[in-house]
Amino acid sequence: MAAMLPAGAQLHCAGLSSPLQVVRLLGAGGQGEVHEVRLAGESHALKWYYPSVVRRDPGLAQRLADSIRASAPSRQFLWPIALVEPEAACRRTLGLGDSGMGYLMPLRSPEAVAAMDHYAGRINIGLRQLLRACFYLSEAFQALHSKGLCYKDISLSNLFLVPRSGDVLICDNDNVEVNGMNRGLALGTPGFMAPELLLGQAKPSSGSDLFSLAVLMFWLLTRSDPLKGRLELQIRCLDMAARRRLYGEDPVFVFDPEDRRNRPDPILHQAALRTWPIYPPALRRLFQRSFGEGLRDPARRTLSSEWLQVLSATLDGQQRCPHCGQEVFAEAESEGATPARCWDCGGPLPTSPRLRIGDRSVLVQPGNEVYRHHFDRLRSESLERPLGRVESHPRQPGLLGLLNLSDQVWQAELDDGASLPLPPGQRGNLRRIRVLRTPWGLVHCLNPPSATSPVTGSHG
Repeated sequence: MAAMLPAGAQLHCAGLSSPLQVVRLLGAGGQGEVHEVRLAGESHALKWYYPSVVRRDPGLAQRLADSIRASAPSRQFLWPIALVEPEAACRRTLGLGDSGMGYLMPLRSPEAVAAMDHYAGRINIGLRQLLRACFYLSEAFQALHSKGLCYKDISLSNLFLVPRSGDVLICDNDNVEVNGMNRGLALGTPGFMAPELLLGQAKPSSGSDLFSLAVLMFWLLTRSDPLKGRLELQIRCLDMAARRRLYGEDPVFVFDPEDRRNRPDPILHQAALRTWPIYPPALRRLFQRSFGEGLRDPARRTLSSEWLQVLSATLDGQQRCPHCGQEVFAEAESEGATPARCWDCGGPLPTSPRLRIGDRSVLVQPGNEVYRHHFDRLRSESLERPLGRVESHPRQPGLLGLLNLSDQVWQAELDDGASLPLPPGQRGNLRRIRVLRTPWGLVHCLNPPSATSPVTGSHG
């Protein structure tokens, strides 16, 4: 089937400084096509709607105009930046008809891949990156909701992942609406919709978004549906009536601590059974609340700020099993700081040294980072611009140091009472350091083994 906008076509539009040049078709979906275009020498993406969609959704242009004026809540959104409504002569030349319209948005990074590819097992992404993706999602939707907006249609199909970093890109932002309103066609995607929306008892809101966000993160972390367990196996035909019962009338979380009716089947739901124990109890409790009390009471659903706090603490507790190399997540805030055994091979795990910063802890493990929020409980969690990172020595992998990523000099107090500066770009040997004095506060190095290695070194 030929694209609505042929490659090489020029779109002359009121409000744009120069014509849009159509470069190539990137893909097509239920609402329209996405093309790569160039405007004044810069590349963008253009979503161009099927005429039938524009006719069925008379408020579409106004919603897009409202979103453009509001601007993107955060960098994770591929947000509309301009309406594209070609002039009459251009419509006639290209045979677009009277209802042809679309919008410009940033072009997706080539590193970003569809989240559906993760669900299908087609990409290689680590657990740390998946947890970071969940963090960025929580951060993005917190920013959206703080503007009085709701997304309405959170699902795997609207998400792209950057496997290397865990960064996310959220597309299809044309359904975004003022909280509590519903001027468009979308209510949500079955399986991700909050029960009150599925049952027609409420309009889309930030509360229903929070339920969908929890579903999306559960999918990312377990590649499983949080409400599909043994109860689904009792259904002969998963028609709309059955979906209504499973997701709306009598939903039961597969890991509900009290109601065991919907536990995962040991054969059909192995992914859920294998992945759920990976994550620390604090993170699992947030899912249990959203899919427990939160199923029927939107006020009990986990807030974005709570996800951010627990996800950042989970990342602080990351380590590698010394036997099989798997990623393991301790609750770094607890005194033990390490689970007794690896979730994968069952091997015993050694107690890891910790960086104690106020009342927070970061395990001394390669890749774990120190941020401003570690020093200040009133500061929102953020994974941007780390102050320090635990790294292995380039020639002695077992020797761990803390790299100063800030632009300030730190002061290291050693186990022998000496004091040395730790300039930006230098790494301090955590076997020798007892306390680091930084402009933001103290970092106590707890339980490090003794050693006589050099204290500082270059970043190389």
